[in-house]
Amino acid sequence: MTPTAATNGGRPEGAGPPAAEAVGIAKAFGQTRALDDVSVSVLPGECHAVVGRNGAGKSTLVAILTGLLRPDAGSVRLHGEAAPGLGDRAAWQERVACVYQRSMVVPSLSVAENILLNRGDASLVRWRELRRQARRLLLEWDFDLDVDAPASELSVEERQIVEIARALAAGARFLILDEPTAALDSHAVERLFERMRRVKANGVGILYISHHLEEIYEVCDRTTVLRDGRQIVTARVDELDRDRLVSAMVGGELARAIEEQAPARPQPGAETPRLVVRGLSVRTPLGSVADVSLHVGAGECVGLFGLRGSGTVAVADAVAGLVKPAAGTIELDGKPTRPGKVDAALRRGIAYVPEDRHARGFVATLGVAENLTLPIQDRLSRFGIVTGARRRAEAERLVERLQIVSSGPDQLLSELSGGNQQKVVVGRALASRPRLLVVVSPTVGIDVASKEALLGVVDRARADGTSVLLVSDDLDELRICTRVLVVRRGAVVKEVRDAPWDRHELIAAAEGLEVAA
Repeated sequence: MTPTAATNGGRPEGAGPPAAEAVGIAKAFGQTRALDDVSVSVLPGECHAVVGRNGAGKSTLVAILTGLLRPDAGSVRLHGEAAPGLGDRAAWQERVACVYQRSMVVPSLSVAENILLNRGDASLVRWRELRRQARRLLLEWDFDLDVDAPASELSVEERQIVEIARALAAGARFLILDEPTAALDSHAVERLFERMRRVKANGVGILYISHHLEEIYEVCDRTTVLRDGRQIVTARVDELDRDRLVSAMVGGELARAIEEQAPARPQPGAETPRLVVRGLSVRTPLGSVADVSLHVGAGECVGLFGLRGSGTVAVADAVAGLVKPAAGTIELDGKPTRPGKVDAALRRGIAYVPEDRHARGFVATLGVAENLTLPIQDRLSRFGIVTGARRRAEAERLVERLQIVSSGPDQLLSELSGGNQQKVVVGRALASRPRLLVVVSPTVGIDVASKEALLGVVDRARADGTSVLLVSDDLDELRICTRVLVVRRGAVVKEVRDAPWDRHELIAAAEGLEVAA
């Protein structure tokens, strides 16, 4: 399908000038063509998705639409008028605003100050009027926030509200949301979607970027697929099913490869549990649990599903030895583990894949090979010395197994794409040939091809006999599980064994909305 095949990308005729329009955009960085003849329009009151793998050109397009980059060719129009020059930041902010995945809220300021930041004369601030304007704006858009609250005390969802309100306060009628649900739980995602619908109903055009394809079908009207800097298709969402969307994103041959590698529905684990958790109580900043018990069999993948703060991550951290439980026992193969001892957990065969790969998953200043082999230095050493040949050989085996794309074993992790960084984190965990693999949200923030590849790797490890404890609030990740345990407010409230998992059943249990029989 060409970009104009679906009735001009599904764009209604006579709909008036777009809120934003990029025509024939091209941009190169040295020899790399980031964008090549890309055209995207967002209508007033429309939510238009831009999807593609990491490196497809999404970030470059956003930078051009927000005035941070100048295209080599093509033009940008906002509400029918030529875009301002790159140096005119005030004019850009009045027409377009972007809410990024990482918050741009200033923690030391209040909600009102953040909303009206850079508005008016900075030398004369009427504080009472500032708070009144901020309060009026929040009420107008039905946003529930205290304008006097310090931004440092806001949740991720509340900071996002502040950023959207700031854009609306500046008069912007074109809003870019870049991975807005990456740090939100399922209930907060639903609230975000409701706010987006209100904003759309008032004529604001929204450009929506997300790796979660199910969100595209829930909240977007049209979608544009980018691949290797080229525009592959623009069409109405209801004219583009998931298979065609994935094929457009990854290409024909790669799409078939993904389908072949896609994890099959696993079978229940062995009768004898490998991991047994009894009466676990632990408190962490990310959530707490009390009196939690569970087991995972050999060759079984058990999912822990819950809203953020429910305690699922606390269980994972305790099993991996990152935190010391206040009560309870953790046994592996019938023998207790040493609580709060990561090195002891590693020696017992417990490997861990954290959610935040940047803070806890890898060493950015080391190369691919060094990161992959960090947990197995003793296995690679001879007389206490690790040779480069041994490290390289083991790294090459893992690179091939996980299809890690890099310029070589010495390339720094900081230079890899997000998907390849995450593959290194998973590869490092598997390097020790663990008996138990603890995984937390392994595919957050990566593209669909990398997601399928990583889930396939984890599932193959399970099929080879490794026990897997998978913590996730992404229902798509949970499809590789044999069972799912739902955690709410620090307690296991439901066990689901009958796949495929019912989205509404799991969310209702996680939020305490189940109706008694």
